[in-house]
Amino acid sequence: MSDYLTTCEKAARAAGAVLLEWQGKFRVREKGRADLVTEADVESQKKIQEIVLGEFPEHGFLGEEEDPANAVSSQYEYRWIADPLDGTTNYVHGLANYSVSLALQHRGEVIVGVVYDPVHDQCFAAERGQGATLNGEKLQVSDVTDLEAALVAASFAAGIQRDSPEIEQFIEVLVRCQAMRRLGSAALNLAYVAAGTLDAYWASSVKIWDVAAGVLLVQEAGGVIRGPGGEPFDWNRPKVVAASTEQLHDQLQASIGA
Repeated sequence: MSDYLTTCEKAARAAGAVLLEWQGKFRVREKGRADLVTEADVESQKKIQEIVLGEFPEHGFLGEEEDPANAVSSQYEYRWIADPLDGTTNYVHGLANYSVSLALQHRGEVIVGVVYDPVHDQCFAAERGQGATLNGEKLQVSDVTDLEAALVAASFAAGIQRDSPEIEQFIEVLVRCQAMRRLGSAALNLAYVAAGTLDAYWASSVKIWDVAAGVLLVQEAGGVIRGPGGEPFDWNRPKVVAASTEQLHDQLQASIGA
């Protein structure tokens, strides 16, 4: 394990401990309609930043709770990308499906990533070219090739409208796949695809910090990651269609009309 991945896991686990400590003690505010943030998000991000920049002070840092005035960090050769609490609404309601997502980008390419579920102590980790693991055990995507046999997850934008294309896409996939899930954490959805627990996942309203670590997990576990039109995934436009196999990816993409 490289020093980068060691630090990544250390920071994600420490941030997860912060979230557990804050459970039930926080105040909630809205960043936007139906888009929540808590003191726990902020304190978790502070912990991540303290650890990764303590180890690598020359690196840049981009976090979900970053002051936009300080977020222009693409100038750095190395940049940490953090979602200190992915699944805030679940966290606020006491639903045990949330995570810490942390990745390191080098010249625009993510080279290490960790998604940590503190409730179940599940640490999904990946390093470019070295595979993906869950608590040290190797991960491999499922071998599902047919959408009718697939368990699929989706993410919606906060404050989604009735006539949103995301609703239409959800219905199309719902009637074609084995079953659908909307779990509330993009990072965990991608981690579950990497682990073979989910077979596919798509999202068109996510940010880079939601998916940076998870995309690498899926890639390193042998899965398929592309943009919504089948094009190579674009870190600057992080809309994602993830699947365990090429055949399943093509069927999902056709169903959502991307």
